[in-house]
Amino acid sequence: MTVSSVVAALPGYAVGEQIGEGGMGVVYGGVHRQLGRPVAIKRLPHAVAEDPRMSERFEHEARLLARLDHPHIVPVYDYVRQQGEHLLVMERLDGGTVWSRFSGDGLTAQQSCGIVLAALSGLHAAHEAGVLHLDVKPKNLLFTSNGVVKVADFGISQVVSEGATLVTHAGAVLGTPAYIAPEQAMGNPLSPAADVYATGTMLYELLCGDLPFERGGGPLAMIQKRVYQDPRPLPNVPEPLAGVVMRSIARDPNARYRNAETFAIDLAGAAGHLFGSDWLMRLGMPVHLAPQVSASSTRPSLRPVDRTTVSLTQQPIRATLVDPVPAARLSGSSTLVPAAEVIKPPSSPWLLWLVAAISLVALAIVPFVATGTPPEVKVTQDLADPVKAEGTHLVVTLAGIPLADVPQRGPDGFVLPGAARWIIGGVVTAKVDDQPPFLLESNRTPWLSLMGTGSALLLLFTLAYLESNLRALRRRQTGMAAVIASVPLGLGLGVAVWLLVSVLLPSEPTMSIALTCGVLGAAAALSASLASKSP
Repeated sequence: MTVSSVVAALPGYAVGEQIGEGGMGVVYGGVHRQLGRPVAIKRLPHAVAEDPRMSERFEHEARLLARLDHPHIVPVYDYVRQQGEHLLVMERLDGGTVWSRFSGDGLTAQQSCGIVLAALSGLHAAHEAGVLHLDVKPKNLLFTSNGVVKVADFGISQVVSEGATLVTHAGAVLGTPAYIAPEQAMGNPLSPAADVYATGTMLYELLCGDLPFERGGGPLAMIQKRVYQDPRPLPNVPEPLAGVVMRSIARDPNARYRNAETFAIDLAGAAGHLFGSDWLMRLGMPVHLAPQVSASSTRPSLRPVDRTTVSLTQQPIRATLVDPVPAARLSGSSTLVPAAEVIKPPSSPWLLWLVAAISLVALAIVPFVATGTPPEVKVTQDLADPVKAEGTHLVVTLAGIPLADVPQRGPDGFVLPGAARWIIGGVVTAKVDDQPPFLLESNRTPWLSLMGTGSALLLLFTLAYLESNLRALRRRQTGMAAVIASVPLGLGLGVAVWLLVSVLLPSEPTMSIALTCGVLGAAAALSASLASKSP
């Protein structure tokens, strides 16, 4: 239909140009002819009018929306259903959206907390009236010319989808997958906790410039991460604010705040602790709070403010995403199905864990069984004493790497330099001139050498860092950087095991076994890292 049907359905309004568009309809500017009041006219998608059940449901919801009277909710002035149109006439706000400010000049942490407190105030009032929003995002928070934040588009998503998340067969999502709650994505029963999740996700983004999950993969992958993964910890934001945000985006609805007001109480208290009890007054942003929320914000801090919050409080934070993933359009030609029917649980990474386990077992066995064929002669002595042999030059090597080239100095034999004596802790190869090589073994404890102590320290170092990386990957605190770093760490682990076993056994370490152990260690570390990174 053209705009002429909208004009015909609203004779009391002068309908202007289109000023907005989204997955849930088109918005036109307009003016009430008699009152001269600017309005925004929301034109619902055609699919709403064509579906009698959806149409009746929306009319019921429109009555609830018209009753909402709150300073932080965009008021609905009128609802018209005629000539095939479903039209909501609302207050027109020309101060821009939170997203436009966030992606433009940026927002300070205080501004973000004030904006979210205003949104939570409006959301709680709507929840008390029995209306869920289900599409809270920065683009649905609008500013008046006086800087008051108001929440727009209440209830439309719930009416259209009956609370479930709908997707097209091509993978486009009806709604905004970046902020969607896990239970909403799966079509489970909904409560105010779904709006708490979306608002908490928005606050997370406003405070650090990014979303709590890794990017990439498209809308369905974005939803799948929210259903099956835990969010990444909020970076560069101190407690108690970080803890409040993370509780609001817990995957389990029962682990979140039970409603928007309890979220607001903790948020106001955390902001008061970090920014000072008069932070809202200094902010200069009109925010209408319930008495208990206001009291939490102005309660004196029990602890001194950490100096690390100075940059957080002063520096504007900007969006790192150009725009969230665009939503699908609701039209008569769209074939929509619940997201729960499309997204599948992630496959278990058991194969990766099996590869890691086999590699570790092989790493533990190879140094013991693959020792090679040693020379027939072995000399065991204190390496501080001269090595008795006939010839002019003694060459000592470790796995083919030269450690010493000593000329004959008198009748006592070859005196090894101090560095070589300090390095050697097990068996090495020695060769005098063109004579057959022989094994040279130190009779001192190997732990007093670099080969012994160094291999043990390298083993402990690589194990500690690998365990730390795996834990961070499981908790979504890091991404591919930790996976890439696992390769050299695994290589070091393999070399440490090879050298440690070689020191303890009466055999010479060889380079081929060292490479084999290094590859096995790298394979084990890489497989375990990829398995830990999997949902």
